[in-house]
Amino acid sequence: MKKVIPCLLFLLSYVALAQEEKPEKYFSLDAQYFYGTILEHNPDIAHLITDHPDGFLLSWNRKTYGLEKWESRYNYPDFGYSFIYQNMKNTYLGENYSLYGHFSFYALKRLLMFRIGQGVAYTTNPYDADENYINNAYGTRFLSSTYLMGNIHKENIIGGLGVQAGVTIIHYSNADLGSPNHSTNTFTFNVGLNYLLDHKNHPDFIPRGEEEKYTEPFHYNFAVRSGINTAGVIGSPKLPFLTFAAYADKVLNHKSTLQGGAELFFSRSLEEFIEYQSVAFPQKGTTGDEDAKRVGLFVGHKLTFNKMSLITHLGYYVYYPYTDYVEQVYNRMGLQRELSEHWWASATVRSHGANAEAVEFSIGYRL
Repeated sequence: MKKVIPCLLFLLSYVALAQEEKPEKYFSLDAQYFYGTILEHNPDIAHLITDHPDGFLLSWNRKTYGLEKWESRYNYPDFGYSFIYQNMKNTYLGENYSLYGHFSFYALKRLLMFRIGQGVAYTTNPYDADENYINNAYGTRFLSSTYLMGNIHKENIIGGLGVQAGVTIIHYSNADLGSPNHSTNTFTFNVGLNYLLDHKNHPDFIPRGEEEKYTEPFHYNFAVRSGINTAGVIGSPKLPFLTFAAYADKVLNHKSTLQGGAELFFSRSLEEFIEYQSVAFPQKGTTGDEDAKRVGLFVGHKLTFNKMSLITHLGYYVYYPYTDYVEQVYNRMGLQRELSEHWWASATVRSHGANAEAVEFSIGYRL
């Protein structure tokens, strides 16, 4: 899972703003203790797995009951903020403090809860060439973090108080914002309590009713993506990149939109990597004059929650002169926020198999 679950720094602010403001709002809290182990997803971090990490998770949730149509389409999910404290139980890894935005989805008559949270973590003991060179998992003090939770969840057992228990996976990495970046994934067991605020006044769920058929004609999008990353070599500088994209989309229904198009990539880090290879490993045949530009074709899907959408793309570099940097197939995942009828913004992670290359911040226009 090394760097696969990307580091989408924008989610913390986007998730809670995903819905239009309404006067009817209902909230809950939950608190959980967890205990687990760091998974050895890469043998390079084996020396950092010395004990069983533990910590706690606190969440504030906004409940939905079908007051807006999108809520019933997804079986009345919750959304809100989470805080995680985790003691990594290793001197070189230290402790992590994290803030997230999250969504919780329900099944089996709301007895089963699945949650995904994305946010930013602060680690107390990151890699340092002089003082902490043993920590090859965290190359920066601030990390992106994702957690996935599956719980047996029962609310309002006694006076608004309920219980929950299950498993959670917590991921920390920085998507090549700094090196090294072997990342960690912690598998935990969790148990805790939940509480419905003002529980006596929470409404019943509004039935979904018959969904009207909805579609749109083809639309065309133009986007500019940018950010910074490194060449993946310890000591390499943080350099900017720029991507221009043009693609079409077809709305199938209220939830799903298909996408497909092309994009042109400019990367200063790839230029730096080519120069590094030509100097450090001249025997490999790199001259330093290779073209660092790439052209990709991609197809994708947009899953829409009101004004917020989950973006997933699968692409292939059809023009890729220097092939020793990353794999030729790439994928992208992240969130897109509708700003107006035509303008949108997004933050995504572009990866190649298990290797995240960059966090992309985009602005786009839809005709």
